[in-house]
Amino acid sequence: MTVHTDLPTQSKPKPAIVHPLWLRLAHWLNALAVLIMVTSGWQIYNASPLFDFDFPTTITLGGWLGGAIQWHFAGMWLFGFNGLFYLLMNIVTGRMKRKFWPLTPRGIFNDLRDAVRGRLKHDDLNHYNMVQRAAYIFVMFDGIVLVLSGLVVWKSVQFPLLRELLGGFDTARYVHFLAMASLVGFVVLHLVMVALVPKTLIAMLRGR
Repeated sequence: MTVHTDLPTQSKPKPAIVHPLWLRLAHWLNALAVLIMVTSGWQIYNASPLFDFDFPTTITLGGWLGGAIQWHFAGMWLFGFNGLFYLLMNIVTGRMKRKFWPLTPRGIFNDLRDAVRGRLKHDDLNHYNMVQRAAYIFVMFDGIVLVLSGLVVWKSVQFPLLRELLGGFDTARYVHFLAMASLVGFVVLHLVMVALVPKTLIAMLRGR
């Protein structure tokens, strides 16, 4: 005689949320803004180079100076408002404190040493190591420098105090370029880390 028992089946729990929806939207909008601003900025740079080189036109946006400026302004508004939204949400939700602090020079050194030796683990995507925290804090600061120096380059006469704080119009151009180069460096490093730990991309797409 066969006895059938109806046992409740336990559904597999869903993975925990790693990145909320607002963060994922801000991340991808920022990626688009950075792509527009950097490639159009390279076209603008070619019109009046600061150094003894030009960027290949195949990797620039706008086709000519006027077109590049229009693209750059479009990307500027997206970058500025989206960046402000990102910062405010991090502060209001408490994510800034949870994710990026504490941050110590000793901790950065230890995690950087482990990363070089291939011993740095990425099992818990909810936790940022010290190197990640330092990199994200740096790129937030770099974004602010980009916006402020960009305002001086764009409206030098209208922002006299800011222009003087940055050492004048010409110096502001160098600051803007170096901040852009730092941002590109961060993006390259970020893409390398995503290639090494692909599940971080899945988390940024699905949230889990």
